[in-house]
Amino acid sequence: MHRILSIVLVAASFYGGTVWAYEEMTAADGGMVRGTVRLEGQVPKPKGYNLTTLPDQVYCGRISDGQGWRLLQPFNVGPAGEFRDVVIYIEGIEKGRSVASAFTSPRIEARDCRFVPFTTIVREKENVVVVNMDPVMHDIQAYESSQLGARVLFNVPLPMNPQHPRDLKDRSNAAMYHKHLAGEPMKQRLGMSKGRRVFVMQCGFHAYMESWGLAMENPYYAITDQDGGFEISDIPPGTYKLVVWHPYIGGAREQLITIAPKGRTAMDITIPAPVGRLYANQMVDRPYTRFAVTNEVQSQIVPTLIRQER
Repeated sequence: MHRILSIVLVAASFYGGTVWAYEEMTAADGGMVRGTVRLEGQVPKPKGYNLTTLPDQVYCGRISDGQGWRLLQPFNVGPAGEFRDVVIYIEGIEKGRSVASAFTSPRIEARDCRFVPFTTIVREKENVVVVNMDPVMHDIQAYESSQLGARVLFNVPLPMNPQHPRDLKDRSNAAMYHKHLAGEPMKQRLGMSKGRRVFVMQCGFHAYMESWGLAMENPYYAITDQDGGFEISDIPPGTYKLVVWHPYIGGAREQLITIAPKGRTAMDITIPAPVGRLYANQMVDRPYTRFAVTNEVQSQIVPTLIRQER
């Protein structure tokens, strides 16, 4: 818990901004902004977790580095710097298209001991739906940011589908098990504090399972795709603040944008890659472990699904 609380506290200082009253109307002469986001520089190292110290290491170790470590890379970056899972949104729009046209309650899946997707859009007083697709138990711990620290939004168990086998400790069974049967969906209504936007969720059993959300006040937002691309349409003409957000770039990046009536604006955004140590459990070349783990125990963890690169 301490690890995720420290992350939320870092994020908290950036998201206590203006809350806009929003009115729905037809924007007949709305414009569009389309562009790409790229990360410039060396992609930061991932987080590293010694699987032998956490539950379900054989099943969850199907995604690992072959040496008993599970990696979490918060930066989803393509070969040409395409920065994926980045939120782009526009502040200051007080009137525009309906919120329902752009927003659906997010569904987050626990799949292969990962929360998918890594980044979502959430909305105050709406449900977040979390579904366990794995044959192991998960526990949802969700927080929001606050000037006084992190505040728990909810902490509930995430049951697995009863059709899954109950015992996958045997290496051969766990390594070959690829069925994803949905457990009972857990719906949690968000009750975030006024002015707070950051939502973060972690599994209480498997610390490498992490998902982030950003609460929106209007429907003018996008999340970058596999090419780092984004598009926001039907924007009422005017000058606004365009914001680029990712939980690990050290704060939101802002710039002014002017939308002409029925205009099309192109934007190519470059984000400098953060440098230095970004998290306490950053993976290193020769990871130190304080636990006495035998080679025999570690050999049970076989990356049959994905072999991760450090």
